[in-house]
Amino acid sequence: MIPLFGMVTGTVMTALFIIGGVMVFRGPVGQAIARRIQGRHGEVEQELLTEVHALREQVQALEHQVGELDERLDFSERLLAQARQEPGA
Repeated sequence: MIPLFGMVTGTVMTALFIIGGVMVFRGPVGQAIARRIQGRHGEVEQELLTEVHALREQVQALEHQVGELDERLDFSERLLAQARQEPGA
C-alpha cells in the first residue's frame, strides 16, 4: 500500500510541476524568453524608446499649454484687480 501512495504522490507532484512550468512559460516570463531567443528584444526596446519619446513630446506640449494658461490667469487677475481699484478711486 505504501509503495502505491508513493507512486501516486510522485505522479501528482510531477504533473503539478509540469503544469506550473507550462503556466510560467506561457505568461510574460515565457514571452520575454521567447523574444530573447528569437532576437526580437531589440525591436521591443526600440518600440518602448519610440513610445517614451512620443510621451516626452506630449509632456512638453502640455507644459507649454500650462505656461500659457498661467500667463492668461495672471493677466486676468491683474485686470480684475485694476477693475476693483478704479471704482473706488
